[in-house]
Amino acid sequence: MNWTVLKSLHQLYIERKTKIKPSLTEDSSIQLLISNKEIIEVGKYYLPGTHYDSYYTKHRLNLFPIYFDFLEVNNLLTKRFEEEDIKTLIELQSKKQNDNLIPTREQLIEAQETVRGFSTMFFKNDKYLDNKDSLIKAINQILDITLVENKDQQYLYILQCEKPELIVLCENLDFLRKDKMPRENNYELWYAGGKNVPKLKYADTRGLPIFYSADWDADGLEIYELAKEKIPELQLLFPTAISKSIVDTEHSSHWKNQDKPEALSNLSSHLYSEKYKAKIKKLIETNHWIIEESNDLKKMIQNSFS
Repeated sequence: MNWTVLKSLHQLYIERKTKIKPSLTEDSSIQLLISNKEIIEVGKYYLPGTHYDSYYTKHRLNLFPIYFDFLEVNNLLTKRFEEEDIKTLIELQSKKQNDNLIPTREQLIEAQETVRGFSTMFFKNDKYLDNKDSLIKAINQILDITLVENKDQQYLYILQCEKPELIVLCENLDFLRKDKMPRENNYELWYAGGKNVPKLKYADTRGLPIFYSADWDADGLEIYELAKEKIPELQLLFPTAISKSIVDTEHSSHWKNQDKPEALSNLSSHLYSEKYKAKIKKLIETNHWIIEESNDLKKMIQNSFS
């Protein structure tokens, strides 16, 4: 649901009608409201059905002024952002103002962060911001940065602690945003940016044990293997979380050769112990994956020493 649709729903609640237009007829949420008779068509207008006010006050009424005020202050009222994008922009602004944006604005500038790198960190995937110039401009405006062309980064994001005892290289950024536990346990966390691992050639582990925290899917384990080429002592952490269906979660990383689980999705078998190979095989057989941030990071590390 985009901003145009949200404005029309609000108009329907306040003025008791809104004009029918393509942006509404093509929206799946509007069609659902029509099928549920919460909105009715009369001539050139949509009118509220019997239960429309109940729907709107429950799901939309409190959110609309938040969206409106944010977009008005930032001169973005004419944009057709999706609702989830508006929420993300509000969150980015709030974190910048409260000085808890990770990576920080200064790190993003120093790293000359790319559009796809930023997209990986804050949106659904690395390609989400492709061809979304208005959204990119809004990000630049709100954070006062300039995202650059999609080229390889040479910058490593690090969550530091006072006396690091080990390093965890994370596939995703989520664990770095939760700083209390890693710092209390002397874990230094690194984020290289998914598959963007060439920079690890220059990384100095200072002799500390280094572990890899991954999404246990085809892409995640392939990234682990690429990272291990750069840092041979890198150890893969064994997951603690329950796996989920790739189909049910609409995940985009699919196992290779699913009819031959013993082939381990063409991964390098020699890099994995029998325990690890059994886990990968089970995931392939069930067409499941394990989300990195659903794991218990502390428990994974403790298990690696037991």
